[in-house]
Amino acid sequence: MLQKTYYKTKSYCKVKFNFKPELAETVEILGLNSDWQNSIIMAKKKDGSFSAEVNLPKDSTHEFKYRINNDLWVNDPEADAQVPNVFGGSNSVVSL
Repeated sequence: MLQKTYYKTKSYCKVKFNFKPELAETVEILGLNSDWQNSIIMAKKKDGSFSAEVNLPKDSTHEFKYRINNDLWVNDPEADAQVPNVFGGSNSVVSL
């Protein structure tokens, strides 16, 4: 789930990412701001879900994927869109 908070006086939007994969020990977000090398580590909650808050520029679009347990790449089923990637799969998209 993506939750967006817009601020009238700020040039960014706060985006809260919530994701609950099965049997995950770690979940990271990759691709935001076109950065596929440096991940954003999501915090694990008591209910087994993972969350992270990220400030992203207003009027921008970002492709991303979740990486589970340093191995499995997964899209967010509740993202704003899905777009094809160069690997024959797709990436999730958040539009602000």
